[in-house]
Amino acid sequence: MTEVATGLDSPWGMAFLPGGQMLVTERSGSLRIVSANGVKSTPISGVPTVDYRGQGGLLDVVLDPAFATNRRIYMSFSQPGPTAADANNTAVARAELNTTTLALSNTTVIFEQLPKVVSQGHYGSRLVFDKNGYLFVTLGERQGERAFAQDLTRGHGKVMRITTDGAAALGNPSFTTAGAQSTIWSYGHRNPQGAALHPSTGELWVNEHGAQGGDELNLSLAGKNYGWPVASYSQEYGTTTPVGSTTLAGTEQPVSYWITRDGSAFTGGMQSSIAPSGMAFYTGDKFPEYKDNVFLGALAGTALWRVVLGGPDGKTEVFRERLLASRGERIRDVRMGPDGWIYLLTDGAAGKLLRVSK
Repeated sequence: MTEVATGLDSPWGMAFLPGGQMLVTERSGSLRIVSANGVKSTPISGVPTVDYRGQGGLLDVVLDPAFATNRRIYMSFSQPGPTAADANNTAVARAELNTTTLALSNTTVIFEQLPKVVSQGHYGSRLVFDKNGYLFVTLGERQGERAFAQDLTRGHGKVMRITTDGAAALGNPSFTTAGAQSTIWSYGHRNPQGAALHPSTGELWVNEHGAQGGDELNLSLAGKNYGWPVASYSQEYGTTTPVGSTTLAGTEQPVSYWITRDGSAFTGGMQSSIAPSGMAFYTGDKFPEYKDNVFLGALAGTALWRVVLGGPDGKTEVFRERLLASRGERIRDVRMGPDGWIYLLTDGAAGKLLRVSK
């Protein structure tokens, strides 16, 4: 484990630039370039104003598939209302990056979660481009607004799929519900903070927070309902009362779920969430034994989880293990670098960029 950079202020997302540099977001609203040897730039100008309260701030960042020619990046963030007391939302901005002047230009908000609500939590916010150049955006149900996750007229508790201009992508599901938002890809999510494409199938996988326990790893398929809050393996906070049913017709079962922080057998009482965060499939050659395994960070669970998929369709969990737990660090994001090593961001005011190698 190498500490590439330290002293990051609540880092949330990262993206690799050509040449080995990394873009890193800090929730307070700063976007920085970190060199391969850990040198941090001054904050890049032109970042949109964020609502830096609760779980909000500057969140994920991703490069345009044609970044080499158009220099575009996309950022998800909590978008403030006119005043601190006003409703806010998750939004996505597009901008052009100049790595020499450390500036963004033509910064434009292309997508907003609607309607806005008064909340400081559950923004979701992972960004992933699919193989057709469309952008997946994960959206939380905004904490306290759980019923909205089942409402197709609202952008809460959803995975969206949009164009680079923010419009509904071709091939999105068609819903018969009047007023259903055309950008919706899947629904019934609570707070999905990790997302990645499967390297072989190109399908989107997401993880999401349960309430108390019940954290999930899901294969996000077009038009499917992932249950929250009517179907869940979680409990209401501070109780042993289940949230909804563990199985319910018309909802999808998770590929994997956690009802204890360390993944051990549950013996009764109250459950304990791992609080999953960023995730990535391993496709490099430095860890051949991990080929196509999915890695996800854990915040409350302070670990890196490795999940092995298999079965007849390759979409069933056959093994999982908890790694790096002895470090006791909240892992916020996970990425495979272009060098084949695994990179992690740790959470908090003294966040770190770590590299796992051998």
